Amino acid sequence: MSQNPDKLHSSEEKLSGLEDDQEENLDNSDQSVRKRIRQSAPGSHRDDTPKSSPSRPVSIEELMETAKGVTNMALAHEIVVNGDFQIKPAELPEHSLEKKVRDIVHKAFWDCLEAQLKEDPPTYDHAIKLLGEIKESLLSFLLPGHTRLRSQITEVLDLDLIKQEAENGALDISKLVRFVIGMMGTLCAPARDEDIKKLKDINEIVPLFRAIFSVLDLMKMDMANFAVSSIRPKLMQQSAEYERKKFQEFLEKQPNSLDLVTKWLQEAADDLAKLGHEMLPPYSSDGATGGASTLCFTAVQNQAYLKLLKWDHVNRPFPETVLMDQTRFLEIQLELEQLLLVGTVLLVTFSAAGPALIDVPGFAEKIKTIVKVLLTGMHLPSFNLKESLATVGEKVCAEVNSCLSQHGFTPFSAEREAVLKGQIQAVASADNSICKLIDSRIQKFLENYLASSHQKSLPAIPGGLSPIQRELEEIAAKYIRLVNYNKMVFSPYYDAVLGKILTKEESQIVGKSEES
Repeated sequence: MSQNPDKLHSSEEKLSGLEDDQEENLDNSDQSVRKRIRQSAPGSHRDDTPKSSPSRPVSIEELMETAKGVTNMALAHEIVVNGDFQIKPAELPEHSLEKKVRDIVHKAFWDCLEAQLKEDPPTYDHAIKLLGEIKESLLSFLLPGHTRLRSQITEVLDLDLIKQEAENGALDISKLVRFVIGMMGTLCAPARDEDIKKLKDINEIVPLFRAIFSVLDLMKMDMANFAVSSIRPKLMQQSAEYERKKFQEFLEKQPNSLDLVTKWLQEAADDLAKLGHEMLPPYSSDGATGGASTLCFTAVQNQAYLKLLKWDHVNRPFPETVLMDQTRFLEIQLELEQLLLVGTVLLVTFSAAGPALIDVPGFAEKIKTIVKVLLTGMHLPSFNLKESLATVGEKVCAEVNSCLSQHGFTPFSAEREAVLKGQIQAVASADNSICKLIDSRIQKFLENYLASSHQKSLPAIPGGLSPIQRELEEIAAKYIRLVNYNKMVFSPYYDAVLGKILTKEESQIVGKSEES
């Protein structure tokens, strides 16, 4: 199991800003993980990293320019890789000075509007300005083909005519507001229909104006999010090149910005060598890159990406090129750790129950639900895995006996229940053989998925993983999407680093063969 993410260290001070601009657009669980990554103080992570060119002094202007580029790169990256990305209104802290000032200014404005409208005769200066802003907002929602609606808005909200009516005491402000609400109902997304309905129930003019502007702000947010979803396919095509360019600019200012990547890829190459993989030369004899070399490069990269799923986020900095996705890789890692326990409990349960319950509809889903609920929060420091697994054992045995009885089988005896409970509690041990078996098969599936990521068909699910196939494939798809995009952006840098690593490996192999 990975260590508690509450103690996570910042991967690199120089790239810590990559995460900051994304936090407001994430849900609470995402925020908590991101805080865990950022809260711990930066450690002295460079002690064991490969040496490279020293950082050169940079000016304040260069730092500001770099920070702006990193911010834009992080935003483009978030839009591309996060299918649920949405722009949300900024929420000021409840007791902050900014919120107090804003509330005071807004109250003063609306009080002034109310005072003007209560004069005899009423003064409409502020109200007409508001109608002008509303008109501009409504026009901004229109598409080029909405000529009829454009004409209606322009004709009804003719500010010159409205001013003349106000001067002559003939202005019917309620009629104009009703037109505005009707037009908003025509232009808004279906999700805002309820908000529009509530506007029609407000009778006082000042509260109605305030509510109209609140709903218009929501409609603007809807329009912005629609625009984001519309440009995402085009942004995907350009974002990789854009991120690569921005990273190159950063690399030129910080020449040692690939130290952690170098160490990460070196470890992956060493892992493959230990596993007995054939280390092919990175270049063919005529100097051109060979097909075998490409396969070797790919194998090392895939191994490196698999290592990210077993990363020690507490004590190890994350490689620079995947730093913006550290939160996502951590979330996938935590999901896989929970799925590992779920899969192990299911395998133990089906083994104990025999073939009687394997084909019972809904049984596996009930067990999964029980285990997932009881393992919620398993990565928190206060979570007691042994106690939770003991409860899992009780619940699973009760569900097994109930299902056996319903289908005409003999329920478990006390001895069989004790054995099953003991097997489930033993899952907490790091040396549990069944848990290790499931883990190795999950890793093998992900490895095969990486190797076949450009093929339409998915790799076969290894034996024992069928009960968690759906969850595993969902996690794998998310993981592969992240990996493929990262490869698209940073492959030139990986190829350059791997070229040096594999050349050195080849030289060592040749040297040893000559000595022998």
